[in-house]
Amino acid sequence: MAVIWGVPYLFIKIAVEDLSPSAVVFGRTALAALLLLPIAAARGMLRPLLPQWRWLLVFAGVEVAGPFFLLTFAEQRISSSLTGLLVAAVPLMGVLFGRLVGLADPIDARRLTGLIVGVLGVGVLVGVDLHADSWVAVVAVLFAAAGYAIGPIVADQRLSGLPSLGVSAVAMAATAVAYLPFAVLTRPDDVGGALARSWWAVAVLGIVCSALAFLVFFALIAEVGPTRATVITYVNPAVALLLGVLILGEPLTVGLLVGFPLVLLGSALATRKVAAPERESAPVPA
Repeated sequence: MAVIWGVPYLFIKIAVEDLSPSAVVFGRTALAALLLLPIAAARGMLRPLLPQWRWLLVFAGVEVAGPFFLLTFAEQRISSSLTGLLVAAVPLMGVLFGRLVGLADPIDARRLTGLIVGVLGVGVLVGVDLHADSWVAVVAVLFAAAGYAIGPIVADQRLSGLPSLGVSAVAMAATAVAYLPFAVLTRPDDVGGALARSWWAVAVLGIVCSALAFLVFFALIAEVGPTRATVITYVNPAVALLLGVLILGEPLTVGLLVGFPLVLLGSALATRKVAAPERESAPVPA
């Protein structure tokens, strides 16, 4: 999961060279929906979703429609490396949101230290080598991170009993429908003249980073829970950084080298599972 979601930042950066953010989001989600919907329908996984259609739309908004657009918009202004590293703030936000709804452990001294260190790391990331017009992009990425932190909670609390393939398919389809008119309005004057690598980038985003990714994502939530599932962001920003530097030639700045380890350290401290207190009369579980 961490590798699959470390790759999109590279391909988003390539796609926005010729296509608008709305067109990129529409392309990747429409392709993912075309792949997932027939399979979900054939397996009878769509009808059980009807009673929860409102929560499905909420999930689609906070986990797909919002973050996909915000990240694509941001990469028109900042590097794919910085975008990926800022998303490392997801576990920190996951702890806060999880605590608000009673899913996370209490914020003790260790977790509070982790949150402070993580916020400091984000500050270092955005405080070095940014131009004035980059701050809007940074805020967009942080809002996207908030959506990624809320999405697993919604999935776990409201959609956990539903077939994950059906949920993923409907979320992609709903997002594609929502972005279709904007994609048409912002399409290139010469659609056929767009570079082939931009279209290939959208194809990878749709097939690998959307369709396949959400299947793995739901399996991960079922395995480790919604809050700890966000720990995938320990690794995927590093993948984004590596690809951005090696393939796109993006600069490896002091802010990236110092801020990213701080964010990871803060996330590790804030999300580490608290051991249950021992009781004299209770046997120690094997």
